[in-house]
Amino acid sequence: MRRAAVLGSPVSHSLSPVLHTAAYEEMGLADRWSYGMHECGEEGLGPFLAGLGGEWAGLSLTMPLKRRALELSDTVDDLAVRVGGVNTMVRRGGGWTGSNTDVEGIVVALTEAGIGSPRSATVLGAGATAASVLAALRELGPVAPVTVLARDTGRTGEVAAAARRLGSVLEIVPLAELERHLDVDLVVSSLPSGAADRHADALAECGADLFDVVYSPWPTPAAEAVAARGRRVVGGFPMLLHQAAAQVRLMTGTEEVPVEAMRAAGEAELARRSAR
Repeated sequence: MRRAAVLGSPVSHSLSPVLHTAAYEEMGLADRWSYGMHECGEEGLGPFLAGLGGEWAGLSLTMPLKRRALELSDTVDDLAVRVGGVNTMVRRGGGWTGSNTDVEGIVVALTEAGIGSPRSATVLGAGATAASVLAALRELGPVAPVTVLARDTGRTGEVAAAARRLGSVLEIVPLAELERHLDVDLVVSSLPSGAADRHADALAECGADLFDVVYSPWPTPAAEAVAARGRRVVGGFPMLLHQAAAQVRLMTGTEEVPVEAMRAAGEAELARRSAR
């Protein structure tokens, strides 16, 4: 039996087991592959890796492990180095290869929603997801200097370093100045659930499309307000879905991944949770 799992802290809310298991079932791998979940903090990742047997094929890493996984991977692909975070570790021979599929998840989620070439963007939040957003915007095409609105401008060193590695021009300003930086095609909220709620009216009035990385509860007040004005809105679930599909491809070595079966399973699980 080949094994994979998602690691993080907290991790009990993760949809990854649902998405990966749905892929295995559709691909006829359910009797040969299993996907689990393990609570793991930064200090525990090294010991966890050291204790894994040869049956382990891959790991999905969520917060707060992405930068620690970058340090512990034996080899790291170029994109993950530039972004500054690994969300996928795949067993290759006797070592682990670190990759970043968050960027692909963002690119595909925006493209399938028709937001494939924003010319300007503002990003709310300055964490690891914001760095992946910068990389995704670079892949989507030429974009004007990106403004990152940070809750604490003193803690933006890592996203600024990622921007330099990516060759992105970045302006960092306090989140309190949000209304001065909304004359853009696309606003991306990489803030935790609830943190952007008080900005819903400003986001609705600015005329930009919105990508909100929150996927539960959904829709967020900001998403509802922007959609009500007829603008395009993308939630966090499509990003999660497509980054998971990329992980399945990397871990199993199979190019054809059943994205629609994964989508249906994920949406059903989210509906079940919201009905509680």
